[in-house]
Amino acid sequence: MPKGGWQEFSSNESLQRPAPTSAATPKPQQMVRVQPTRGGKGGKTVTVIRGLELDVAGMKALLKKLKTKIGSGGSAKDGVIELQGDQVDLALSLLSDEGYRPKRAGG
Repeated sequence: MPKGGWQEFSSNESLQRPAPTSAATPKPQQMVRVQPTRGGKGGKTVTVIRGLELDVAGMKALLKKLKTKIGSGGSAKDGVIELQGDQVDLALSLLSDEGYRPKRAGG
């Protein structure tokens, strides 16, 4: 009879990886909205992209592609990408090239 000592890896449960909870929504089915806005930006126009279902690394990679192709600055925070200036048309075409089905929102 084995002694009842402490065993860190006593069961196979600790060696198994958890199953993913849900699959990510495919790119064409995500509701991506692109709109220009000036609210709270000191009168400057920014292009806001919402509805992307990406992790932090994916968001940063997409932001880098957009900033490079458009030639402007931008940031990603809380699942929202902001690009400097009125870049709606360029952002729509670049997101379409990436496989998304973006739509223009707002004015």
